[in-house]
Amino acid sequence: MNWKPRYIALLMALAVLVGAAGSYIGIEYFGSGEQQSQSAQVADKGAENFGSLSADEQKEFLKDMAGSEDLKKIEQAMGVIKKNYVEEVDDKKLVEGAVQGMLDTLEDPYSVYMDQETMEQFNETIESSFEGIGAEVSMVNDKVTIVAPIKGSPAEEAGLKPNDQILKVDGKSVEGLDLYDAVLKIRGEKGTEVTLEIDRPGVTDPLSIKLVRDDIPLETVYSDMKTVDGKKAGVIEITSFSEQTSDEFHEALQKLEGNGMEGLVIDVRGNPGGLFTDVKDILKEFLTDDKPIVQVEDRNGEISKEYSSKSKKKDYPITVLMDEGSASASEILAASMQEAGGYDLVGTKSFGKGTVQQAIPMGDGSTIKLTLFKWLTPDGNWIHEKGIKPTVEVKQPAYFYTNPVEIKEPLKYNDTDEKVGNIQKMLKGLGHDPGRTDGYFSKGTEAAVKDFQKEADLSVTGEVDEETGGKLEEAIIEEVRNEDNDKQMQKALDVLFQ
Repeated sequence: MNWKPRYIALLMALAVLVGAAGSYIGIEYFGSGEQQSQSAQVADKGAENFGSLSADEQKEFLKDMAGSEDLKKIEQAMGVIKKNYVEEVDDKKLVEGAVQGMLDTLEDPYSVYMDQETMEQFNETIESSFEGIGAEVSMVNDKVTIVAPIKGSPAEEAGLKPNDQILKVDGKSVEGLDLYDAVLKIRGEKGTEVTLEIDRPGVTDPLSIKLVRDDIPLETVYSDMKTVDGKKAGVIEITSFSEQTSDEFHEALQKLEGNGMEGLVIDVRGNPGGLFTDVKDILKEFLTDDKPIVQVEDRNGEISKEYSSKSKKKDYPITVLMDEGSASASEILAASMQEAGGYDLVGTKSFGKGTVQQAIPMGDGSTIKLTLFKWLTPDGNWIHEKGIKPTVEVKQPAYFYTNPVEIKEPLKYNDTDEKVGNIQKMLKGLGHDPGRTDGYFSKGTEAAVKDFQKEADLSVTGEVDEETGGKLEEAIIEEVRNEDNDKQMQKALDVLFQ
């Protein structure tokens, strides 16, 4: 299925796209490379920044820590296990298990450990072409969860949605695996197939979705000019915040302004987030120094604030489009534009990720990615696990949220099933009103199916078999692709010139 990304709903595409020192797993970094180390604050041994210490200073720090009673206890436990366990044990596995165990106790899905082998596999991906399914994921309640598919990716085309939970990969359960192990099972070479078993909110039975891995598109900014009541409205869609996003955005903005743009819609629907540096640069284009762009709180409750240097806002109106797939850096943009700029947010409530992580190399090729900060909105609100509510709430038509049709036995009169309800919503969206959408296959539903079958040049049976279900999917895809049906965009443009 080729669903439009913003409706179905770097640091990295699932198993594939990799940004500066980390993966696209709902993590923002305050910069990349050296900038990341300089901005991170590890609040051990006072307020020292472990990431910004020299190699000799890091060794000295770890040497000091090695004398602590807690670490002696760990060494003692290792000694007992090595000497007395019924089978011979591997020192490296014990150490890896200890590190992983410490991170597990944090109960933070964004603080993760990547051993040397895992890092090598990801580095290989960085050095080669970006291939995989193209979805940003997180660990939510110990479940590998889709945050958002990436525009133009196999995940988007297959109809994966925000909050889908991945249960199995090619028939094998991912339960108990950490996020990176699960990601490595999903990634693969271009042209290869992978089947995901998905648990989708509101759907009783798991969905089986087959994807063909492909190159993942790296472009992150798309622009267009629309005419609304004779006025020119620029639209800039940002699909993720990677190292080139702010440059791409400024270039698109200048082009639109040069062509006489009178208002702007910034669309971050389905945008899983990315680099803070890039969203910060974009925000400084629009916000003044009256309020902070964003606030960052460390473990001691100390807050630093980032400001724009502008004294005037743009002389044209702006609205921001967002949805449940808008996360992390997208939420920083939305919150800042609303609280610091007074601009309207149109769409549905965002994902809700309000923490910042840093990758800390361990010296042996392994890496700990650790949550170091909370980010707060300009007014000091923490949106973690809450999301941001739009100022103008607009949902898409019901058929935008329908699921892939899976038909084992034909659906027919008098059946009662949520799959029937899914079909009914599709039929209604296509202008064949079944009279109800509660999952009961009524005579009205049968008549609507027959009307659709006539229109699609199918055998007119009144039953929904695999062929009819496939044609329904194709027809719905066309409706979703039709920009005239994008109620959220239409509302954003209406609000723009009110």
